[in-house]
Amino acid sequence: MTLLEVVGATVRFGGLVAVDDVALCSAEGTVTGLIGPNGAGKTTLFNVITGLQAPTAGVVLLDRQDITHAPAPSRARLGVARTFQRLEVFGSMTVLDNVLTAAELRRTWTKGDLPPIEVAREVLRRAGVLAHADAMADAVPTGIARLVELARALALRPRLLLLDEPSSGLSPQETGAFAALLTDLASEGMGVLLVEHDVDLVMSVCSTVHVLDFGRVLAVGSPAEVQADPLVQQAYLGATA
Repeated sequence: MTLLEVVGATVRFGGLVAVDDVALCSAEGTVTGLIGPNGAGKTTLFNVITGLQAPTAGVVLLDRQDITHAPAPSRARLGVARTFQRLEVFGSMTVLDNVLTAAELRRTWTKGDLPPIEVAREVLRRAGVLAHADAMADAVPTGIARLVELARALALRPRLLLLDEPSSGLSPQETGAFAALLTDLASEGMGVLLVEHDVDLVMSVCSTVHVLDFGRVLAVGSPAEVQADPLVQQAYLGATA
């Protein structure tokens, strides 16, 4: 079932068109990839979906409900969570407290859930960073901080999870565990939208991949179809004409 649908999304900054008439869907129980060169408009599109950037034109639907002009906090309550390309952990707090803030926030609009501290510890365990719970967030390696940010997003119990270059800084072993976690989350019914430059990771976990170039959709298809597309090879995957 389609969870997220973006129709005709356009974002203009003066004379610059950062996102140009983009259509995108993400279904429950799947990982959808969003790839493209730097500056292609991927993060701007994420900002439109999560309410941090108003589109110049277009519509964002969640469960067929128009949320185009809904503020970001209300989208979180509807089940949308994200991580950021630039790390946004609270450096002066511990790893556990970073995640606890999200779990406690969710408790303000959801009754009958587990105590926030239990939620925080459980998502830290799933993200593989529970051993760092008492460390200060600004003292852990970048890869661990990425996983802390992921755990904080998961503490909101989202239905739609947007991840912006989450594998940056991860070791090969951590990347493998991260891929397995994404597969598990999708198998539990979550919709995941993944922006990622690790092409091998994208191709291993995504059922559908959208390719952006200069703000426009260049291709959409299965990983195999996208990898075989000559336009994608030329624009992004390193092939020469």
